[in-house]
Amino acid sequence: MRDTVDSPRHRIVVAAVDLLENGGPDAVSTRAVAAAAGMQPPAIYRLFGDKEGLLEAVAEYGYAQFLESKRAQLDPAPEDPVEELRRGWDLVVEFGVSRPELFAVMNRATGRGSDAAHRAGLEILHGRVRRLAAGGWLRVDEELAAQIIQATGRGAVITWHSTPAERRNPALLTILRESMVAAVTRAEPTLSAAETGPAPAARALRAALPDDADVLSDAEQRLLREWLTRLAADGGVPQA
Repeated sequence: MRDTVDSPRHRIVVAAVDLLENGGPDAVSTRAVAAAAGMQPPAIYRLFGDKEGLLEAVAEYGYAQFLESKRAQLDPAPEDPVEELRRGWDLVVEFGVSRPELFAVMNRATGRGSDAAHRAGLEILHGRVRRLAAGGWLRVDEELAAQIIQATGRGAVITWHSTPAERRNPALLTILRESMVAAVTRAEPTLSAAETGPAPAARALRAALPDDADVLSDAEQRLLREWLTRLAADGGVPQA
């Protein structure tokens, strides 16, 4: 159930986020959060179970805010999917750089609410990767591409905050982003299997396949996707 803006649960979560971002993790005690929300500490245990439950709710709140900004920039049919990839990566890194304490809690979260929000964000990421594959831009397999994008984004944020403020150089973020783009995408799109082998063509075909194609049975779709995944990974020929 989604919290309303004036519900006790929402007030407690917002108070916890404010304390977290202004005072760090040590500032988020149940007593301090309850006082900031204008409530008594037992309300936190009643609504969240314990402090860990509260932090899970904080992570869910962070993911919801991040998704809102991510969806606001979502273009279902971008003219340039590579630039879309850059914008998406920049959005993640900007969020992590500007809100480090909340970003850290989000990355540690394992609860069902935060997990659902995290999956929604991953769906947006995989949609971007799929559009790259369908356009012939993708250099590597879709799953590996998504992992590279995530790893470089998180790594950029962690490196930024672990570097003393006087030594931080914004050029680092740009270089990491462009290294990610170079690792994931081709300089020019290609869909020609004759010129480049079967792997790029397999990636493009797999990305273009509808999820509910009527011409193939469920078993046939699973088999085709399995073959295309193997071809996309290394260009090998599937064995019978």
